[in-house]
Amino acid sequence: MEVITLEAKAREAGKSQSRSARRAEEVPCVLYGQGEEPRTFQVPELALRDLIYTDKFHRVHVVIDGKTYDCVLKDFQMHPVTDRVIHADFVVLNPKEKVKVRIPVHYVGTARGVRNGGVQQEFIHKISVRCLPSQLPESIAINVTGLKIGERILVRDMESEGFEILAPKDSPLVSIRRPRQIIALDDDEEKGEEGAAAAAEDGGDDAPAEEAAE
Repeated sequence: MEVITLEAKAREAGKSQSRSARRAEEVPCVLYGQGEEPRTFQVPELALRDLIYTDKFHRVHVVIDGKTYDCVLKDFQMHPVTDRVIHADFVVLNPKEKVKVRIPVHYVGTARGVRNGGVQQEFIHKISVRCLPSQLPESIAINVTGLKIGERILVRDMESEGFEILAPKDSPLVSIRRPRQIIALDDDEEKGEEGAAAAAEDGGDDAPAEEAAE
């Protein structure tokens, strides 16, 4: 797993200090956990880009005043209008204690149902897991190659080596559904069959009357 190093600048806690950091295009952060006193610091916005805009999970070395903390990014907040990162939380790792994190989910391969005209629908792109720091995966791969139209993969079908998946086992991960156009055509065919059957029934009732007239 790739480790990203953040050269951080210590700061005092408080709203005014946080606002000052944001005006300087830096993100106010806090680091906590594993018996460490919470440390407040700030890093340039660009330094967090590889942690947030990525499809992989990373461990982080946060360096504050010459001391390195082995961490993971626990959470972050974004401005509702500008989408700029305005705060980030980091948790210090203990090699002997399990940690709960969200890991990216990748869907690998082209499903058989997609090759036959189906549409792949993905429900989960990140999933919570719990494991020791040494077992943290960068991502979890789900092979969809064998999926046919109408089939799906649930959380219970996932393979987990060294980590516990913290999600309802009946939750769907991915499914292959029939295209709307085919569904509409099937509905039209059913209506057509119903109409033909009704016409046949009507014709059957009239036939004896016509024979009697003759």
